[in-house]
Amino acid sequence: MANTVVVGAQWGDEAKGKIIDCLAHDKDLVVRWGGGSNAGHTVCVGDQEYKLHLVPAGILNGNTLNVVADGVVIDPAGIVEELTSLKARGVSCTNLKISGNAHVILPYHRLFDQLEEKRKGEKAIGTTGRGIGPAYQDKAARIGIRMRDFCDPKIFPVRLAQILDIKNEILVKLYGVEPLVADQIVEQYREFALFLKPYVDDTALVVARAAKSGKSVLFEGAQGTLLDIDLGTYPYVTSSHPSAGGATIGTGLGPTQIDQIIGVAKSYTTRVGAGAFPTELLDDTGNLIRERGREYGTTTGRPRRCGWLDGVALHYASLVNGLTSLSLMHLDVLSGFDEVKICMQYSFDGRSIEDFPSDQERLSRCTPIYKTLQGWKDDVSEAKTYDELPENVKKFVETVEKVAGVPVTILSVGRRRDQTIFRPYSKKISGSPSLS
Repeated sequence: MANTVVVGAQWGDEAKGKIIDCLAHDKDLVVRWGGGSNAGHTVCVGDQEYKLHLVPAGILNGNTLNVVADGVVIDPAGIVEELTSLKARGVSCTNLKISGNAHVILPYHRLFDQLEEKRKGEKAIGTTGRGIGPAYQDKAARIGIRMRDFCDPKIFPVRLAQILDIKNEILVKLYGVEPLVADQIVEQYREFALFLKPYVDDTALVVARAAKSGKSVLFEGAQGTLLDIDLGTYPYVTSSHPSAGGATIGTGLGPTQIDQIIGVAKSYTTRVGAGAFPTELLDDTGNLIRERGREYGTTTGRPRRCGWLDGVALHYASLVNGLTSLSLMHLDVLSGFDEVKICMQYSFDGRSIEDFPSDQERLSRCTPIYKTLQGWKDDVSEAKTYDELPENVKKFVETVEKVAGVPVTILSVGRRRDQTIFRPYSKKISGSPSLS
């Protein structure tokens, strides 16, 4: 199948970067479709670790064209730093294109993000403070600055001055802070614009023509389904569409040209920031999962909230994304537990439910109903095939398949590329998160 979407099936941080890196070797294009530098992918190649935020993970495969598409919001300083770091480590970045239609994050976006979180106090959402939400706000309000205009020394100063007339009034009157000076920002960002201009292109045409000509395209998701602005646990969500539909919205490729959609999920569940989390473990088990899985944010370093695998949420993600298969990550992290658990239903107001309530009020009243499985003591990190895995791991995988309703075709047993098991699978899976 030529065109593949890789999407997070939880609250993000599912190790999508590893899967994208593994799948990119035989793809012609890898396309990042949404989000900003609030997302991060960690990729391990041999003993080398790469932390990526805006540059697609396919950049580590030299023959693949990498595209930062229209739906992404770009921090110029951040992407310049990222590209400079990659080049210093010997990674060629000549195979990168950035959409001229992608919106730019500027200092006032970060300032508004941080001031608004501070104003909300205990009701803060828990953003990264990197200006992602305010940049998408400006995009929707049609007062944003796009990459093409940012790189034009004649257009950028004029557009910036017009926008700061509005922004400074809000900064001074609502937040009581000093106004920003347009000339200072123009001077500060001049070198970033010069650096990035050679990468800018009409990427919607690049992607559409590549797909039409029979080239294979891999669409790289950032964050996860449960953070989708429409489908996620609103208001504790991001400002874009990290669900599979975003791959067409953010790139210009029509949905009829998508051949498969691979969901990525951990063998447990994590979440960053505020919001309901039914399977969260506030005990030694949760702490142990965090330490074994190195569950600290790639972008912020914040410790992630950890819990058992939430099958109800996973089934929901499978449905709304139209998953064709699943990649199950971090199986090695669960080695050594006497028992492992999967949430198969919720208890909600005294009754059992199987459907995931995406609204915060109802989800906060849900408690997990678990299916307990026997754990495994074996070290699975060097297993090369599915048959080499312990029987209890296989039972765990089969239960996850029933929950998700799709086959698990990729399993990760470690951080490295070679700690990945590709599992041919032809049997159709159907099911739902139930205890039967």
